Amino acid sequence: MVQVGEREMIVVENQSVDIPKASLPRLSNPGRVPVEIIEIQSGSYLEEDDIVRFDDVYGRSPAQGEEKV
Repeated sequence: MVQVGEREMIVVENQSVDIPKASLPRLSNPGRVPVEIIEIQSGSYLEEDDIVRFDDVYGRSPAQGEEKV
């Protein structure tokens, strides 16, 4: 399941979801089968240093080099 804002979408095999820039997506797996996610970036800047991890309900700490907001 992909949640972007108030919108929730169940995504099945071979489907994709466009996540708008500056949105706060949430991913979950309500099923029993393990999920594999492939992230595809598009645009003029495609580096990893522009990723920001936001607070989450699971208490994970930010990865090294990432900023927690």
